[in-house]
Amino acid sequence: MDDAFFDRMRTGFTDEQILELGMMIGQFIGFGRLLAALDLEPKVCDVP
Repeated sequence: MDDAFFDRMRTGFTDEQILELGMMIGQFIGFGRLLAALDLEPKVCDVP
């Protein structure tokens, strides 16, 4: 991510919103990794 990326982000979000978005993304990634490390992910996904 470079300055141009953040310039584009600022056209739709405030600095506070960009920070909050980054924190939420980090939490979701971390939670997914925790589930994988503890082998708690579902093995199959039943789709009708």
